Amino acid sequence: MLPIDAAAHSSRWRRRHPVDKAVLGLGLTALAVSLPPWPGAALVLLTALVVLLGPAGVPARKLWRAYRVPLGFCVTGALTLLVQIGGPDGFVTLAEGGPARAGGLLLRTSAASLGVLLFAFTTPLSDLLPRLVRAGVPVAVVDVALVTYRMSFLLLDSMGRIRQAQAARLGHTTRAATWRSLAGLGATAFVRAFDRAGRLQAGLAGRGYDGTLRVLVPEAKVSRPFVAAAVVLLLSLIALTLVLKKVLP
Repeated sequence: MLPIDAAAHSSRWRRRHPVDKAVLGLGLTALAVSLPPWPGAALVLLTALVVLLGPAGVPARKLWRAYRVPLGFCVTGALTLLVQIGGPDGFVTLAEGGPARAGGLLLRTSAASLGVLLFAFTTPLSDLLPRLVRAGVPVAVVDVALVTYRMSFLLLDSMGRIRQAQAARLGHTTRAATWRSLAGLGATAFVRAFDRAGRLQAGLAGRGYDGTLRVLVPEAKVSRPFVAAAVVLLLSLIALTLVLKKVLP
């Protein structure tokens, strides 16, 4: 199981309805995109961090391990706004107003990423996907997503075992051996994926599969106090942004 999935299954908010966490996490993401970068996105980023490390109880190390990848994309995208290609001053020059635009983009994207991570770290996909049927998502799409989600962990476990076996047989000692091991890993994973799919199809047929996967979903009700508190928090961020926008330069 991936670290973010393990953290979601052991989260303090695991038993809460996904709607509760979607209002808060995705609401913060929407504010990060729609509010001015300064001070709006900065306030959203700070709020998301406080909620993640505080009430949600996400360990700081696990959060950083999951956050550093999207943060790297955010930084890379922001750096491109610092320069311009072509023009009278040279082929590559500093863009006029580039630092301000880069800083704004970095604030928006990093804050939006934290909002998404807040939802991901507190909501396992196994709790979310079956409920999407009630939201109007076709049953076939949800079933495919469920099967893909569950089989991905089996394949990741198989690939880890294969890599351990290759390393024990000195399959990573040289560059050539590493490439051969990588090719063997890909071929074996491909064959095992088809084998597991075939066995899954045979098992479903033997159990009278009629086109719908029926899974048990933990019972949870939408908490009106939690949703109300989340909406109040979001509205407070909007109001504080508007006030600080007039006060701060």
